[in-house]
Amino acid sequence: MDCLFCKIAKGEIPAKLLYQDDKVVAFADINPQAPTHLLIVPRQHISTINELDQANSALAGHMVHVATQLAKEVNIDEKGYRLVMNCNSEGGQAVYHIHCHLLGGRQMNWPPG
Repeated sequence: MDCLFCKIAKGEIPAKLLYQDDKVVAFADINPQAPTHLLIVPRQHISTINELDQANSALAGHMVHVATQLAKEVNIDEKGYRLVMNCNSEGGQAVYHIHCHLLGGRQMNWPPG
């Protein structure tokens, strides 16, 4: 498998990990869309959130929990932040390995722009 995020999670591609456990890794996005833009990536390869099922649905909850802890660590929890998971091309997914974006440090507007 030639998946960028799998290689980062396995340590095959160097990245400054801000968090890691047996289920996920977290690191800064290389193309940040906000002053804080972190990615929470599961170690298990799942291409899109459409593939989440009962057997691995707890993983999504763990990703959110890690994101909230990281938001506290980088001091954006009180002012606010955004969590985003994109699905497939029209949903903005660029890397086909599920991941959660943690964005903050500025006013987030809707619609994004």
